[in-house]
Amino acid sequence: MKMLRRTLIATAALVALGAQAAATVGQPAPDFTLKDATGKTVRLSDFKGKHVVLEWTNPGCPFVRKHYDSGNMPATQKDATGQNVVWLAVNSTEKASSDYLEPAKLTVWLTERKAVPTAVLMDEEGTVGKSYGARTTPHLYIVNPQGVLVYAGGIDSIPSARPADIEKATNYVKVGLSEALAGKPISAATTQPYGCSIKYK
Repeated sequence: MKMLRRTLIATAALVALGAQAAATVGQPAPDFTLKDATGKTVRLSDFKGKHVVLEWTNPGCPFVRKHYDSGNMPATQKDATGQNVVWLAVNSTEKASSDYLEPAKLTVWLTERKAVPTAVLMDEEGTVGKSYGARTTPHLYIVNPQGVLVYAGGIDSIPSARPADIEKATNYVKVGLSEALAGKPISAATTQPYGCSIKYK
């Protein structure tokens, strides 16, 4: 019994440690280095001095398709990049998953939907996704020019896979970016992400 209790306590400590290790709003965003879909090395720290949006994506997920097929995610990207914001789409889907798209196919899927991320990053090992505590696709984060995480959560306020809900929802990323770019604190800095669970290795 004592042994079991010790094991449970140790497990709880590890879970707590894991939760602490995930990126936290108000703290420095974990730096990372990943290859983009063309094989080029991209570092988060390369974009110091700019606002950066991190978007976890997976074209196999109906929630991701809702926001891309409707044009909502590409429009949100365009709005951001048009204001000199860097947008990094991150795919943490492991290679063994049926949802995995190799970089060239992922690029084609995004291009067909007129997506305009600054770069598409491949995180097949899941290291970066786990360091941010990314749980769903989509799951979005905003990093300020000082490298501090200022937003973490969902793209909007209606957790559904129905495109009809988009126009009724508050786009947290658009609102958060407009506040951040105006030098204001983000009013909803942490929201509930929704979507498919990330297919981690």
